[in-house]
Amino acid sequence: MTSRGKVIVGMSGGVDSSVAAALLQREGWEVFGVTLRLWPASEDDVREDRCCGPNALSDARRVAGLLGIPHRVLDETPAFEREVLGYFTRAYQEGRTPNPCVVCNPRVKFDNLFRTARALGADYLATGHYARVEMTPRGKRLRRATNPAKDQSYFLHRLTREQLDGLLLPLGEVGKEEVRALARELGLGIHAKRESQDLCFLPENDYAAWLKDRLGAEGLRPGEFVSPDGKVLGKHAGLELFTVGQRKGINVGSPKPLYVLSMDAASHRVTIGGDEELWRRELVARDCVWGPEGPLASEARARVQIRQRHDAAPATLTPLGDGGVRVVFDAPQRAITPGQAAVFYEGDAVLGGGWIISSAASSA
Repeated sequence: MTSRGKVIVGMSGGVDSSVAAALLQREGWEVFGVTLRLWPASEDDVREDRCCGPNALSDARRVAGLLGIPHRVLDETPAFEREVLGYFTRAYQEGRTPNPCVVCNPRVKFDNLFRTARALGADYLATGHYARVEMTPRGKRLRRATNPAKDQSYFLHRLTREQLDGLLLPLGEVGKEEVRALARELGLGIHAKRESQDLCFLPENDYAAWLKDRLGAEGLRPGEFVSPDGKVLGKHAGLELFTVGQRKGINVGSPKPLYVLSMDAASHRVTIGGDEELWRRELVARDCVWGPEGPLASEARARVQIRQRHDAAPATLTPLGDGGVRVVFDAPQRAITPGQAAVFYEGDAVLGGGWIISSAASSA
């Protein structure tokens, strides 16, 4: 069979990227596996589902051997510390809730994988993400996966146009159960591997414990719990330990459940209130990136997704003079969170997205 070309596959050691490599090989591509080490070699956390951890590196090597493809490991621990862990910590210190996967993909994973692809003379880079890339008259753009439950376009929306041009996503039209069946059929030995639902560096997704360990008690900034009208209701152990919509850790007596409404980095105050006060109709997003159609030039309609586990909701988008976008939803949305990404969709196509900096009850 004549080779269709050379493709570098980012192999995390999980079932998705392993099957992506196998599918491309089956289609006639010359496949070269590359795994990023994001943790020090001495790291002793060997949880099965930890992306790019020690177990994952071993699984990636083993799968590459079974497929008979070359494999290389790149040490990107300094970049991960700088671009992801540093960003994650700073965001909480600034009263925002970070989304490290959205940052890690273009700045660490894809940046370094594309650099390696070019060095090895590869035509494309491929990953096991569930999303699609399609060609349009103005260039390639990102679309949702055909399986909405597995779609990861939200995490990939900040990929550059150059990155999209050189990207293959073999699983965009494949379901998870089909992926596991293919892994079993191919004898890869990882078809039953547990799927991670946590951030790779947060065991049990406990960001508060991770920040306490990283910053130390002296690095946390205690302050006051206050009501929306500024009444002091109690004290907290650190601004960094809270996020919008959080209920855990609010040690304030109340006849109804209380939730975090906002955090103020300057005063260290955490504003709390009832669930009904979490619902907002409006947000402002800045540092926006756009698909091949380019920046928003006038008011437009779109569906807007404000976190990974959120059903994109219909809204009106209005461009702001500074390059930002004002989003007004048709109906209020719960826990719009500064620091998270707002991604704009037309059907299943990604128009663009930006970082949420503020929210409001309404635009009236």
